[in-house]
Amino acid sequence: MKNIIVTIDGPAASGKEKISKYLSKKWRLKHLDSGIIYRRIALIFLLDKVDISKLDQIKKKIKEITKISFRKSKRIRNQQISKLASRIAIHNCVRDFVNKLQYDFVNKNKNKHGFVIDGRDIGSVVFKKADLKLYIDVNPEIRAKRRYKQLIDSGEKSIYPKILKEIKLRDKQDKLRKNSPLVIPKGAYIIDNNATFNDTVKQINNLFKNL
Repeated sequence: MKNIIVTIDGPAASGKEKISKYLSKKWRLKHLDSGIIYRRIALIFLLDKVDISKLDQIKKKIKEITKISFRKSKRIRNQQISKLASRIAIHNCVRDFVNKLQYDFVNKNKNKHGFVIDGRDIGSVVFKKADLKLYIDVNPEIRAKRRYKQLIDSGEKSIYPKILKEIKLRDKQDKLRKNSPLVIPKGAYIIDNNATFNDTVKQINNLFKNL
């Protein structure tokens, strides 16, 4: 199989990260989680007490950032960071900064077998010419239950009805935002992730046979 780019788009808590990790291991692809980058930026903004209601402060801080870790951390996996990341992601200056980091990541790792990259505008905006585009579809109730379990297992207190409400609100914001709204990318395969994980990856692995 040639050096490929696989994009995985979908709403919050749709299982993009788990699917990406599976594909990364099975098909020897380098995994990039764009959500981690936004969360890392959100953490920087939080620690430096940036007033995100003021665009000039956001632009100033973005220009000051010289390095971002792509590593996962429990420190950025909480509701506070998630909400903050969502709020700053609506701005073009932030999205342009993150997109450049993703392009650089791919260019610097071209000797790899390929890439699997997940997010909310990866196939629609960032890598429009990807070899395989996937859009993960899961109903909000199932996503809320999965997110609730994830937070409880990590030791964070959580309430299911509140999570469901937040997920529905996030969906609305992502789909209606002016910059890079959440859409099904042109040419993407819609993957049903409402059932078991095995059912989901079976759908995807069948598509890899044609690459």
